[in-house]
Amino acid sequence: MRPRQTLVLGLILLVPVLAFLFLKSFGTNRYALPNFLPDHVDSTQIEGKWQRDTVFHQIGDFRFQSQAGREVAQAELADKGMYVASFFSTTCPDICPRVNSQLMRVQEKYRREGRVRLASFTTDSHQDSVAILARYAEQYGAIAGKWFFLTGNAASLNKVATEEFQLPRPLRAGSTMTPSSKLFLVDKDRRVRGIYDGTKEKEVNRLITEIEVLLYTYDHE
Repeated sequence: MRPRQTLVLGLILLVPVLAFLFLKSFGTNRYALPNFLPDHVDSTQIEGKWQRDTVFHQIGDFRFQSQAGREVAQAELADKGMYVASFFSTTCPDICPRVNSQLMRVQEKYRREGRVRLASFTTDSHQDSVAILARYAEQYGAIAGKWFFLTGNAASLNKVATEEFQLPRPLRAGSTMTPSSKLFLVDKDRRVRGIYDGTKEKEVNRLITEIEVLLYTYDHE
């Protein structure tokens, strides 16, 4: 056999070996979700060298009244797994119905998954807001204990929206914030792991995919 033919044959035989080694080395890598809402940068000294590390914001505690008339705290939403947060108004004619229709898909997908919950914060402030929310939740088929429509005083809602989820502040002082098309995926450590446009089916498909990633992470810790 000629030297050139021998070399070609050797390379052909070598390709499967290299492919096997590549897959063995890198095949176990998984897609990891990023963190959002950076808080500050920490410096830590390791072996005499300073290393900078970004610390991401943790959503602060809150407690609001739900459509069932009882108070719901963040611990009930996050500690069991994760929740999807949104901000809406019952009088919003366009964005809110589109977002809530997409959230119905998420609820149906995870109907039997107790670690996934939804929390929709209303920007309305009515004397009979609980009754209004109950009718609104019924309109979208909200499952009790799965999808919470939450309300409270304007100052507390604005604080959660603008300081915790970093949404824009109201244009006028003392007014409630405007509804948002954004959805936030919050993990059990109360950190935001994804932000999505809730009016777009493709974005909500991505949300569902990333919920699956988080669930997989929890199952294989």
